[in-house]
Amino acid sequence: MKQGTPKNIIIGRKAEQQLLKDYINSPRAEMIAVYGRRRVGKTYLIRNFFNDKFDFYMTGMYKMGMRDQLQMFADRLSKYAGHPVKRPKNWFRAFEMLRDYLMHLPKRRWIVFIDELPWLDTPKSKFFSALEAFWNLWGSNQPQLKLIVCGSATSWMINKLLGDKGGLHNRVTHRLRLCPFTLAEVETYLKYNGINWDRMQVLQCYMVMGGVPYYLSQLNRRESLTQNIDRLFFGKMAELREEYAFLFRSLFQNSVLYQRVAELLAAKPQGLTRAEIIHALKLSSGGGVSEVLENLCRCDIAQKFATFGMTVRQTRYRLADNYVAFYLHFVKDNNSHNSRAWREMKDQKRSAWYGHAFELVCFAHIDQIKRALGIPGIESSVYGWSYHAKNEGEKGAQIDLLIERADRIINLCEMKYSIVPFELTGDYYQRMVERRELFRTVTHTTYTLQLTMVTTMGLKRREIYRKYCIASGP
Repeated sequence: MKQGTPKNIIIGRKAEQQLLKDYINSPRAEMIAVYGRRRVGKTYLIRNFFNDKFDFYMTGMYKMGMRDQLQMFADRLSKYAGHPVKRPKNWFRAFEMLRDYLMHLPKRRWIVFIDELPWLDTPKSKFFSALEAFWNLWGSNQPQLKLIVCGSATSWMINKLLGDKGGLHNRVTHRLRLCPFTLAEVETYLKYNGINWDRMQVLQCYMVMGGVPYYLSQLNRRESLTQNIDRLFFGKMAELREEYAFLFRSLFQNSVLYQRVAELLAAKPQGLTRAEIIHALKLSSGGGVSEVLENLCRCDIAQKFATFGMTVRQTRYRLADNYVAFYLHFVKDNNSHNSRAWREMKDQKRSAWYGHAFELVCFAHIDQIKRALGIPGIESSVYGWSYHAKNEGEKGAQIDLLIERADRIINLCEMKYSIVPFELTGDYYQRMVERRELFRTVTHTTYTLQLTMVTTMGLKRREIYRKYCIASGP
């Protein structure tokens, strides 16, 4: 439960709550799969949405053997049934016992919640086959049954449960992916926990931790943001320093390859294509890289984006998780255990980091940028674009974010982090114009090209701003 947050208070997650309400009120049996990165609040959402009122609830335990998992199942069933239950010999018998218990309940809606489902699927346990038999032979024919399964091990949830080609193929009636909080939700969460920072501090907090509720729950309202960062990342007992390795182990089966890809993307902020990733990692073949990239995107650790005017093969991937990016940039190779490392760091180094991290925040808030531009109802596509000089004396250029709109306008976005209103000089504006014209020449677009600045504090109102009407976003 979130530190300092009253029980049953769910911050944000409005769309997810409405979906859950629709699913459990349906006239048919439902198997609802909830997945997302570790610590994103999956269990908290389900338990608080249902106020812990389940007809059966159990959770798998990380690296616990089948015998112990079955004993835990028996203990949980004993609690709900109201009488002692012996440990079943296998998962087939366990699900038979669950079926028999449910059949003796009144004919009303039955809510069954199995958390950390992948951790129950231990080697040679045949857990998945038993779940398949339970659902196909009985559960799917019980319209009052609402089975909610949840797991952080995304590769298992996606590839084995949602992507199953056997008996559970297309049997999951709904999938609910839980994403990190938005910046606005982080602000609301902090206020609920008595942390009344200004918006610049909230932004800086987001740039370090992202929108992961558990990480935010570790913040101490009696400390400044800088003190919190030092305590959580750089001290001897720094909790978020130890989180990184377990994050990947809990999410993915072949966690080493996933970490290698994430660390490569962290070193290439402009992103890489699949072919470039394979080459950089010196893999003899694809080596499952496509699956790795897709799973990283499904966990919001990476993000894929199309390159304007290019084929699908030129799709690029970049790191998207602020916590992972911060850890790899400042913490991974820092063995000093200096509990004052962040506050003693040179302002120039921190500012450079915030500039990069602000871009990650923008990429995670494309819908909000569109809303600020007044185009939420206009169909649009998002791209990146770069051009490498081919001739001597020619200049290259890169546009990290452009929005191509159905009303024949393309917003060429410049993302700028600043702690004060950004002063747009004539020289800076001229470079933006040159890049715009190079984009027009290279792509041959006939769309109107609109220069757009996405800034933290808006623009300083100088003559050049009034003259050229450069758009400014929050």
